[in-house]
Amino acid sequence: MWYDFFMNKATVLNCRVDLCDEKQALNCAYDAIRENQSFHIITINPEMIMNSQKNSDFSNIINNSNLNIPDGVGVKIALKLRKIAQQQIRGVDFARNLIELASKNNYRLALLGAKEEIIQKTKENILKKYPNINLVYVQNGYFDDENKVIEDIKNSKAQILLAGLGSPKQEELIYKLKNDNFACVMVGVGGCFDVFSGVTKEAPKIYQNLGLEWLYRTLSEPKRLKRIFPTLPIFLIKCIIECGTKKDF
Repeated sequence: MWYDFFMNKATVLNCRVDLCDEKQALNCAYDAIRENQSFHIITINPEMIMNSQKNSDFSNIINNSNLNIPDGVGVKIALKLRKIAQQQIRGVDFARNLIELASKNNYRLALLGAKEEIIQKTKENILKKYPNINLVYVQNGYFDDENKVIEDIKNSKAQILLAGLGSPKQEELIYKLKNDNFACVMVGVGGCFDVFSGVTKEAPKIYQNLGLEWLYRTLSEPKRLKRIFPTLPIFLIKCIIECGTKKDF
């Protein structure tokens, strides 16, 4: 296939991670759209990997996606333990670049997730920056009928779908669309709409450059401590134990 240049892959706790930079990942998305492919991209992070340890169905979704790009700095550290140099590809930056790609090429863009006021403010901000963008579908993440949402997305003929439903819900919905051979680049973007709407402030560049974005967000939202601890320390301990062996796809 056209994306098989990703010969370098690694696994972190049995989850595939594709070793690439952001430009290569965006080129994959661009080629998938041009070739009318159904293409699932996961911005993989330690929380997802730890969840996959308990959820075999989610593990299967991760390892059968088209592209897994390392979002969380914890994944970068896990790879570094095995002497693999890999840049972190921030999910929020990747989502921004896909929006810009849609604007430049008149690709049909769909947004799914977050509260109604947040997704509408995200829509407003995107249209303010890209007045001519082809925004074909906008839906909040609070719905009862998933099958109807899936059908509505398919009927929109979107070429790029950003799904911010939280993990694993967003990946599970995308997996269903992929199994229906829906020709679209589909990415789970987590809480990106909170950032795009302006509700959540991004970490200052110094935090981003030092890989301490998680610390800034935790200081800003102390309730996140329950999510990070003990998940992140256990993740790193498991990776240290695993780093003596290398499993390739």
